[in-house]
Amino acid sequence: MASRRDFLQQGLGLAGASLLSVPLIGCASRTTVQHTAAAPKPAAHAAAPGAAAAATPGAVAQAKPAASMPRASAQSAPSGFGELEPPPDIFDAQALDLEFWLKPRTIDVIRPASGERAKLLYWRDGEIIESAYQDLCHLLRDVNGKETALIDPKLFETLWGTQAFVARYGIDTPLEILSGYRTPASNQKLREAGVPAARQSLHMEGRAADIRLANLNSEVLGGLVKSFRQGGVGFYYRAGARGGWIHADTGLKRTWKG
Repeated sequence: MASRRDFLQQGLGLAGASLLSVPLIGCASRTTVQHTAAAPKPAAHAAAPGAAAAATPGAVAQAKPAASMPRASAQSAPSGFGELEPPPDIFDAQALDLEFWLKPRTIDVIRPASGERAKLLYWRDGEIIESAYQDLCHLLRDVNGKETALIDPKLFETLWGTQAFVARYGIDTPLEILSGYRTPASNQKLREAGVPAARQSLHMEGRAADIRLANLNSEVLGGLVKSFRQGGVGFYYRAGARGGWIHADTGLKRTWKG
């Protein structure tokens, strides 16, 4: 297996031994505060991802049983790796301590489909900032029908946590949101066009996003998202300069390739 140094330098394109000195502190105990599904607004107390799976998402209706995902098609090796295999613990959210989750959360996101970008402080002192949350929900709206829905706050935990984690390694770029909320009509249009979209997609419930992060291989990005243990993770490898993307949701814990 390749060393961490080799992987960082070749797989991520990051140089310098100083990047390898960032400590991965042992996982501290964490407390989950459940959200009330009936509340018209999201609950304010978001706990650290990876806590009890029984936490109820705030601001969205009670989760429905996750539908089975489409079978993975034949996959080619992800670009940028060569013969290198990523060490399994190099980007592991379970190595984060409690202090990481208590600091203010500013998320920097971009929607390539609309050209919008926003950098918003949406969580501070244990509470969601309502105005910023609504702005984020609008940013993750259905870009076809332009409809907006409440996004599961637990999804934002994963998106922010992913971005904040890799920033420790010098990757400080906006998180690309390729797809957020989808109306049933938009989801069906994607299916008819041959785009991978589950019939009962969690995108239609505001509980899923397709993401990409510049300068980070999709295999590594997906591995990091998976380590948050917040829900499903789909790996979509594609050739080309932009590469593939990662599906992240707050449904049942599962992985697939598509």
